[in-house]
Amino acid sequence: MKILVTGVKGQLGCDVVNELEKRGIQAVGVDIEEMDVTDAESVDKVIREAAPDAVIHCAAYTAVDAAEEHEELCRKVNAEGPRNIARVCKELDIKMVHISTDYVFGGEGTAFWKPEDACDPQSVYGMTKYEGELAVQELLEKYFIVRLTWTFGINGKNFVKTMLNLSKNHDTIRVVNDQIGSPSYTYDLAKLLVDMVLTDKYGVYHATNEGICSWYEFACAIFREAGIEMNVVPVTTQEYGAKAKRPANSRMDKEKLTRNGFERLPSWQDALTRYIKALRENHFFEE
Repeated sequence: MKILVTGVKGQLGCDVVNELEKRGIQAVGVDIEEMDVTDAESVDKVIREAAPDAVIHCAAYTAVDAAEEHEELCRKVNAEGPRNIARVCKELDIKMVHISTDYVFGGEGTAFWKPEDACDPQSVYGMTKYEGELAVQELLEKYFIVRLTWTFGINGKNFVKTMLNLSKNHDTIRVVNDQIGSPSYTYDLAKLLVDMVLTDKYGVYHATNEGICSWYEFACAIFREAGIEMNVVPVTTQEYGAKAKRPANSRMDKEKLTRNGFERLPSWQDALTRYIKALRENHFFEE
């Protein structure tokens, strides 16, 4: 079996390739240098030459605030990109796993979002990711759309690394306390995505590590786990201020995973412990 993975330089794409190789599955990892997802000809050529059994599409434009000013580029990557890939997958009759986000929802209330709930994106990033989902659903039958939240991994940037970097020259940090979600370790997500692509249990799924918290609670846990003393000050979203609207509610219902026989991910606290250990082993920070 052979699987093509986009966004291999990112935190999720890197972990998916590692997981595939661990299982003895041939992985073809590409990033913008090898395959620009916004270029239909490039996508067609690379996928046809690789001749994979499936594509796991991890590449995306994820700079949420910058997207408000660069809507055209964001749409090209997040909406046209998946459409270009889905079109080739349809012609070759191969599976596609498309990674999406909680930002496709309205982000209000306290209920857990179900995969079938109506989408109502509140930002350019959320809207373009939703358009990408629609393109995949319109073109394919053999698809998995997997919505993730608050991801962190060894490659790339994420909230955990940001907090640890800030601790090097700050003794007080302000963190939002009125946005609720689930931190998710790309190492764990990669296992689930590979489990999925080996089945034909197609559809829209939510996948996160178990448990919920606020960004403030997550930050406190990061410093506690890393053994760093830090004064973390809780603030409201309004007080913090950001260009793009963030979801206040990113609680995700994951019962569909259980119903379809997929193993749920460990708790986010367990994931954070393993992640901090991995960062130490990679000399990301010293105690």
